[in-house]
Amino acid sequence: MAVRQDALFRIKGIKLEKLRSPKKISSYFGENTFNVGAMKRYISNNTLKAFKRWMSKGSVISLGQANEIANAMKEWAMSKGATYYTHWFQPMTGLTAEKHDSFISMTGPGTVIEKFSGDKLIQGEPDASSFPSGGIRATFEARGYTAWDPSSPAFIIESKLGKTLCIPTIFVSYNGEALDKKLPLLRSDEALNRSAVNLLKLFGHKNVNKVVSTCGAEQEYFLIDKHYYNLRQDLLMTGRTLVGAPSPKGQQLEDQYFGAIKERAINYMFEVAEEAYKLGIPVMTRHNEVAPHQYEFAPVFEESNLAADHNLLLMEIMKKVALRHNLVCLLHEKPFAGINGSGKHLNWSLADDKGNNLLNPGETPEDNLQFLAVLAAVLRAVYLHSDLLRASIALAGNEHRLGANEAPPAIISVYLGDQLNVILDMIGKGAKNKVSKRDIIDLGVARLPQFNKDTTDRNRTSPFAFTGSKFEFRAVGSSQNISTSITMLNTIIAESLDYVAGQIRKYASGRNFNAAVLRMISEIVKETKPIRFEGNNYSAEWVKEAKRRGLPNISSTCEALKALEEKKNIALFEKYKVFSAEEIIARYHIWVHTYNTVLEIEANTLNEMVNASVVPAGMEYEEMLADNLSKIVRLRREIGLNVEKAALTDQKNHLSEVVTKIYYVRRNAAAMTKLLEKTRPMGHEKKAKIYFEELKPLMGHIRKHVDDLERVVSDEHWDLPKYREMLFIK
Repeated sequence: MAVRQDALFRIKGIKLEKLRSPKKISSYFGENTFNVGAMKRYISNNTLKAFKRWMSKGSVISLGQANEIANAMKEWAMSKGATYYTHWFQPMTGLTAEKHDSFISMTGPGTVIEKFSGDKLIQGEPDASSFPSGGIRATFEARGYTAWDPSSPAFIIESKLGKTLCIPTIFVSYNGEALDKKLPLLRSDEALNRSAVNLLKLFGHKNVNKVVSTCGAEQEYFLIDKHYYNLRQDLLMTGRTLVGAPSPKGQQLEDQYFGAIKERAINYMFEVAEEAYKLGIPVMTRHNEVAPHQYEFAPVFEESNLAADHNLLLMEIMKKVALRHNLVCLLHEKPFAGINGSGKHLNWSLADDKGNNLLNPGETPEDNLQFLAVLAAVLRAVYLHSDLLRASIALAGNEHRLGANEAPPAIISVYLGDQLNVILDMIGKGAKNKVSKRDIIDLGVARLPQFNKDTTDRNRTSPFAFTGSKFEFRAVGSSQNISTSITMLNTIIAESLDYVAGQIRKYASGRNFNAAVLRMISEIVKETKPIRFEGNNYSAEWVKEAKRRGLPNISSTCEALKALEEKKNIALFEKYKVFSAEEIIARYHIWVHTYNTVLEIEANTLNEMVNASVVPAGMEYEEMLADNLSKIVRLRREIGLNVEKAALTDQKNHLSEVVTKIYYVRRNAAAMTKLLEKTRPMGHEKKAKIYFEELKPLMGHIRKHVDDLERVVSDEHWDLPKYREMLFIK
């Protein structure tokens, strides 16, 4: 019996107590967060007001107030059973990081008290030497600082034997450069706020003080049984299967999507949701996705910084809870070949402090003009800076998705829907120097629909689609920290909003304001026409058409990341104080190095699997075939066994087939090892180019021959769990 067959008999769900009276979500939502409601019970009214001013207007609180909040946070956390605290931050590894400290403080020999001061709340000092810096600092320089982000509430993480207070923070170097993904996001929100408020004042909204980007990230994922996961070196080391023949049944029948959720999976989902609700994460939707054993969680919109924190927390919860159910949650963009991979559709919008969504038309022609002005700004931003959006989703895992018939292509285009396209085209053709109410009506501006209703069909193939009061950036990878994509979006749209405001001021000087707005929209509509596409982004015809329109189609991660080194992009980030030149170039080097490292880990894992699992299994089967054939030939000669010549030829051909497949596996594996040796001394950029052009195809060849072997080697000889087993567990 093969090891994987033994694992099949060990697979079973966990025993769960029957839930007789489910708790109302509202009764415990956010109970493990130190939100404003919790603060009210622990701090003075004056300090609470000061804290709110800090969050809304940036008026920094005093050290005394920080001490009061820190002590309150400690008392609240200890009342929940927490004994340690940590500054929770997001280094450029793409993961989260934390260093735990106890609340205790020595008061004398053998005696302690629990203490937590304002300076410890506001600033921490983890060792920064082992985190990626991209050349910002020397590796022997260890000092780095974490600083409290008050806009994201502290929270408590529960484990079986204890609880820890987690304080969301930024992470900076000794000289203040951003070493994380949160600080650039916060900076981009500030830039976007200034630009959006500036534009709104032109439209008469003098009382708007703040505009924020809002997000909701739909999270796709796979679940597989832990027993099978532990038998797959590739899943353990890389998060995806490097070999594996497709299952006879995959997603061809289209019977998975929104189908009935299996009880084992739904039990898992209930526990994930409960953990998420305790942390104030507004998980709203869950369902089966297209591929077998693929699922999705979707949240309610929140301010972008909080949405990014919550998505990272949700991913951690999903992985942790899966293990409790003898499952493993796979967040890789392409864990299984031949079926859909996993993305993270990033829904993005803008909202002011009066509760208005800037991407929703209003009830008057003037409000609709404002909506179209903001829409024009978004179109211009994506048209001029699609390279930055492409760079924001560039990583090794996403290379497997982009361009496949499951995810948007690497070509960035915008879908608006029929109604908006008609209106924009009319404006593009019919803008006038003076515009009356009648003209506005004739152009269709007066009767814009409310886009929270289904005014147009959706386009699931578009990478950047308007889906009613929001845009959906569908090309983000499922394992990614969404902070980078939001940062890019916020920055390019801030620049475009400033451009729009400047053009309106220019054209409105001594003229009709509405005419100035329509003239500006008309110019942008004409300029951005190439990026608007309403058809099937998966089609070969679109690839040709996009090339004719001059739209880039960059499939390589390394090539896409080069946008971060472009002078015009560096100038943009410096202008809006989102990244310094050093910070953005550092990210380029870090992400290229990460790409190379991921591929090296995959190649070395594949080499190990080939030599330790695949070839031995093939040779055992080969030996069995050879022994069998030898016996038949001997019996035919010695006792005249009646065997048709064609039957004997078939046996010989099958043995030859297996021998040949093993040879090709070994030959390509040797070539892969040689290539890795050759590239070892190379620089990161040259290495990444060779890895994309040579290493990945070589790994593909190895996979093809291994998968061919899997299809013919007997089950009892093949130890690696197969797709048909991993994807169809009960």
